[in-house]
Amino acid sequence: MTAPAFVHEMDLATTPERLWRALTDGGVTRRYWFDRRIESTWAPGSPVRFHDGDGATVTDTGTVLAYEPARRLSYSFRHELQEGAAQRPYTRVTFGLTPLANERVRLRLVHDQLSGPDEVDGWREGWTPILANLREFLESGDKAAVTG
Repeated sequence: MTAPAFVHEMDLATTPERLWRALTDGGVTRRYWFDRRIESTWAPGSPVRFHDGDGATVTDTGTVLAYEPARRLSYSFRHELQEGAAQRPYTRVTFGLTPLANERVRLRLVHDQLSGPDEVDGWREGWTPILANLREFLESGDKAAVTG
């Protein structure tokens, strides 16, 4: 039996470098991820933290599992609940980037290590608008936003 996972693939009109920056630069993630800012040094084993906007409150946490610039990024992931609430176990998020012809990149997202098949639909509902925003952001023509 296959372990439950949310898997999504899409081809984007961008370069691996622009997509990579969109996934790893907190100033850029805010532009398409509903003002969520990601922070990490990106060294394997280092923490990954998500914040809402400029705030200091950490909303989600994880640990960098793999970091291969413009190729593969993987981290554990957990939503941090209010103090006293029962925490869920960490899951795993992995982004794979495959360069294609004509400044296109195939992005493969796998969100796995889920507690059961019922979680797949929940993650699909969460990821779908983020990925749609990412596509619109990268393909909008605002190249300066992801090139530095």
